[in-house]
Amino acid sequence: MEGEFQNQLTQRSKPMEPDRLFDCLPSTLRPSAESRSEGGKHPPGGAQSDNHETAEAAVYKPPALIEPKFVPLLAKLAQQLVQAGCQQQCAEIYSEARASALESSLKNLGVEKLSKDEVQKMPWEILESKIGNWIHFMRIAVKLLFAGERQLCDQVFQCSQSLRDKCFSAITKNSLATLLSFGEAIAMSKRSPEKLFVLLDMYEIMCELQTEIDTIFVGESCSQMRDSALSLTKCLAQTAQKTFSDFEEAVEKDATKNIHTDGTVHPLTSYVINYVKFLFE
Repeated sequence: MEGEFQNQLTQRSKPMEPDRLFDCLPSTLRPSAESRSEGGKHPPGGAQSDNHETAEAAVYKPPALIEPKFVPLLAKLAQQLVQAGCQQQCAEIYSEARASALESSLKNLGVEKLSKDEVQKMPWEILESKIGNWIHFMRIAVKLLFAGERQLCDQVFQCSQSLRDKCFSAITKNSLATLLSFGEAIAMSKRSPEKLFVLLDMYEIMCELQTEIDTIFVGESCSQMRDSALSLTKCLAQTAQKTFSDFEEAVEKDATKNIHTDGTVHPLTSYVINYVKFLFE
């Protein structure tokens, strides 16, 4: 019975291709045909949707990670294994197969496993692009892939609530940690005025996803994962506040004494006005 369960899962658990995931996104967040040919990493309009309210209200349709016609058989086999006292083996077989498929799906999408040291040493031009990608990846991971894995766990393990939560946690733990680690590296990196805008974008996406994270990562098995996501949100907010304070302090300490007598706006004044204007766009 264990062998049949493993064979069925191995055959049915295939990574999701990026195009299938993009098709599950609201039309306003789908990459253009040109962007897809380049890897499809950037959503329309840059790192964030031009209309945040639209992004929050948009409908996402998690893909069927395993063809629906095969799910009842997997549920039946899982129930038989549980009844036979093979809960541990059942959980390990299921978690290993689904975790592998999930990690491959994210890798195909473009998610990289980077150490915090690697992230913090990257040139700003490269890092800014990766932050835009990360925001897009977080939406896809939480709203499509993680949501899909939760649905599948609930369907396969109808016989055991504890197994649902335990397997879901084991499947998603490493993938979520990879995504959050990148955000933590940015939040902990050296502060500079130009980073404030992306910090706010990152904070915004984490706030947008927080309710869904709390709903999807339900149960004691996922408590640490929920806490990690919330911790990142708070850390991004604190770093953004400190970055703006640094900017304010730098302006106050500016030692420029040049006074323009021809009515020209002082460069520092112009810089501050433009900086604040961008914050409100």
